[in-house]
Amino acid sequence: MHRIEIFLSVVLLLSFILLSCKGEEDPTEPRGRTINPDHLVIIYDDSETVTEVHVALARTESERTTGLMNVYEMPFDTGMLFLFDNEQPRSFWMANTPLSLDILFLDQNREIVRIRTNTIPYSERQVTSELPAQYVLEVNAGFVREHDIREGMRIDWE
Repeated sequence: MHRIEIFLSVVLLLSFILLSCKGEEDPTEPRGRTINPDHLVIIYDDSETVTEVHVALARTESERTTGLMNVYEMPFDTGMLFLFDNEQPRSFWMANTPLSLDILFLDQNREIVRIRTNTIPYSERQVTSELPAQYVLEVNAGFVREHDIREGMRIDWE
């Protein structure tokens, strides 16, 4: 019986050690995807700067399709600017996008023609421009309200 007790003790100890070594998430590691906001968008009203946003550009079909999917965290003054080759009504959705966003649709002259605020994360419902748009700026939900951004304002980027 003594050997059985030792064997069971060893098995329990090894089980405890294995369970204790189970990999835990490192809280310092970013969750999901990250973006590289290496451009600056300036939002202005007439000639006065309203605010600035650090953005990653989505130029290719692949970049535009991926957008901000699986991005769980983004500084408040950061976003993504989608560049299209032509102007037409645009439609976006939030599938696989965990952040609530404000979406600004801009015409070929870079004028904001439609704003959609506080989108629903993971929603497959279409968020549309209704009007022709050639550029789309996505920012964190609340950014538009915080900076009093309105349709008719313009943007430029560096």
